[in-house]
Amino acid sequence: MQREATSMPLPFPWVGLACLAAAGFITIITEALPAGLLPTMSASLRVSEALIGQLVTVYALGSVLAAIPVVAHTRRFNRRPLLLAAIAGFAIANTITALSGSYALILVARFVGGISGGLLWALVAGHALRMVPGEKQGRAMAVALVGAPLALSLGIPAGTWLGNAIGWRATFGIMSVFSVGLFAWARFALPDFPGLPNPGPLRLKKVIALPGVAQVLGTLLVFILAHNVVYTYIAPLVAMAGAGAAVDRYLLIFGVASVAGIWLAGAFGDGHMRTLVVGGIVAFLASALAIALFPRDLPVLAVALGTWGVGFGATPTLLQTALSRNAGASADVAQSLLVTGWNLALALGGMLGGAVLDRAGAGALAWSILPMLVVALATAWRPAAWRRTAG
Repeated sequence: MQREATSMPLPFPWVGLACLAAAGFITIITEALPAGLLPTMSASLRVSEALIGQLVTVYALGSVLAAIPVVAHTRRFNRRPLLLAAIAGFAIANTITALSGSYALILVARFVGGISGGLLWALVAGHALRMVPGEKQGRAMAVALVGAPLALSLGIPAGTWLGNAIGWRATFGIMSVFSVGLFAWARFALPDFPGLPNPGPLRLKKVIALPGVAQVLGTLLVFILAHNVVYTYIAPLVAMAGAGAAVDRYLLIFGVASVAGIWLAGAFGDGHMRTLVVGGIVAFLASALAIALFPRDLPVLAVALGTWGVGFGATPTLLQTALSRNAGASADVAQSLLVTGWNLALALGGMLGGAVLDRAGAGALAWSILPMLVVALATAWRPAAWRRTAG
């Protein structure tokens, strides 16, 4: 039922917002889990690790193709049925992945899962904002979006450990069961909201031209591209350093450090956004350089992953906050652009990283992203996009 205004303040909708956070959590794990299970999936499906990496790429391509068209063509529809359709897509994609022995069929399933992911991310922020009055929207966004960084920081390492312990197929099967449970939770916990009766055309060029928007999107595209070139193929990178059987532990180092980055963003992001964004890029750049120079040194790898994790942990929240500030009333359109840019970078990162891995080996991955991070740093350096209020 749609929330109606009353004279009494409504209780904060923790359960519904937690459901949105859980949806984001499952989305990210579904998207990125193959990156932690490259060797086992490669051996089981009898394809190269680079081709397993393309399971992440094709998921991202589905999201890229879905985000903006979804915003354009579903603004008239009620919101909850669209969210339920996205969650059902995860259940179908993960079930096929768990049961199929065909790499080609799994690719198709992953593409469908990516479309579901693009649909979900185009809806989550707007749904969360409509669940609360204006003075509580900041807190609602923080709760609804916490699932994604938690999945990146803790869910992927846990999924990697589980996949190595009980098998990758069983792990994707568990994700299917979770998706079905989430579907039921969302059906009863989330309010429904109507679409727009007479939505106008999406004016993407006008939104991109707003002060600061292009700078935020450019920073995101290059930073996430560099991240995914290496993160998608973290397993062979760790194996080269002599710890191939302990990929989950090194992902956990990255994950715990990312939680620290999330805390830094929450504690200091409002007043020091530019400092944290630039600092995060510098931390990633230093980490990539250390890995490039000492690819077989495990202590260096551990410290570099921790430093990289801190820098990366705050990025999603900081970039989304900056984009919303700069876009103002066009925040929903800007959100679809962010989803598209993020997943385009993920897809390109998977393809580029796979090419580097095949042609030059894992040792070249960190070298390949150093120029990207220099470009990201130069793009982020100007203070315009990181002001407290939109320009």
